[in-house]
Amino acid sequence: MKKLLNVLGPGIITAALVFGPSKMTITSKMGADYSYSLMWIVFVALFFMGIYTAMGSRIGASQEKSLLTLIKTYFSKPIGIAIGIGVFLVATSFQAGNSIGVGIAIGEATGTAPYIWVITFTVLGICLLFFPSFYKVMEKLMIALVLLMLACFVATLFLADIDFGEFAKGLVPSIPEGSLGLVIAFTASCFSLVGAFYQSYLIQERKKMTAEPVDIKKSERGGFVGVGILGFMSMSVMICAAAVLFPKGIHVGSAAEMGKALEPLFGRHASSLFFVGLFGAAFSSLIGNATVGGALLGDALGFGSSLSSVKVKFLISVVMILGSIVAVLFGKLPLELIVIAQSITIFLVPFIGISIYAIANSKKIMGEQVNNTFYKIGGALGLFVILILMVSNVYDMFLK
Repeated sequence: MKKLLNVLGPGIITAALVFGPSKMTITSKMGADYSYSLMWIVFVALFFMGIYTAMGSRIGASQEKSLLTLIKTYFSKPIGIAIGIGVFLVATSFQAGNSIGVGIAIGEATGTAPYIWVITFTVLGICLLFFPSFYKVMEKLMIALVLLMLACFVATLFLADIDFGEFAKGLVPSIPEGSLGLVIAFTASCFSLVGAFYQSYLIQERKKMTAEPVDIKKSERGGFVGVGILGFMSMSVMICAAAVLFPKGIHVGSAAEMGKALEPLFGRHASSLFFVGLFGAAFSSLIGNATVGGALLGDALGFGSSLSSVKVKFLISVVMILGSIVAVLFGKLPLELIVIAQSITIFLVPFIGISIYAIANSKKIMGEQVNNTFYKIGGALGLFVILILMVSNVYDMFLK
């Protein structure tokens, strides 16, 4: 089990922090509105996410310095600092959505006010930070939450009447009328360069904790397993929505609405099961998102990124507290915060992608672990996809 955790732990954490309430919302809308026809995009997004997560794993396993430190040392100090500050701002902006997801999941399942659970689990998350070994606690918690989500989604799938013929057709690329926005949103959220970037930090955190050399190939495979789990959970929600909601013409605007929509079809217990899955997604992202934002800001400011550092724990707490305050005051993620986060992300993500690609391609830095031809071609195609997403988002936000 210890060896298995060494390999899979960081990848599972990355999967858990990427698969949050917003991902569940997007995938449920894709299935409810377009049936199985957008299934293909899951595999495309996962392909590129797998490539960049593997690069992050290799960088973390082979280097003693953090990825931001490498960027500041070998390329540009201002870019390294800007990435750290930018990720902190994006994490803080989106944290309210994770807090709201936790509140809604437990509130709907128990018939209580969501804000009670927002406050409760924010306090619990901050308390977890100050355990003697926060990384160990976070790793075990994330694995438990991922297993919980997998169990809930698999159980829900068994209740659905899946049309395997239509599922197979959905693997052929097509963009139904009106679906382009969802395709872009899913690709941008699933192909998470911030998650791939932080994968290198997780590998190094585990390396420090065990004080043992890391098998680089196994670390890569662990990253692929995490991405595979992310894909399975995304497909499970989409298939459930396609099989159950699409035939009845039920449209949903959020993952919580999907849980409600399942109740008259499957019964209260099955609906509650889905809300348990939503809680797992929300709470894992609440912890993971805040950890990414706090650790990278700490690294950018010269405090380091160690999860045992009191300064880093303080910055992680700030992300959690600000997210919960917005969630309690507004009850939803305000449009202004979404716009701010999207604006920062549009211009930040290409720098993150180029930085990972440049470090992983540098023979001087990586030595024998430099990218091979497959990663060079796949990584370049991934950057092309990111640039297309950036242009599309700039057009939608500022020119449309």
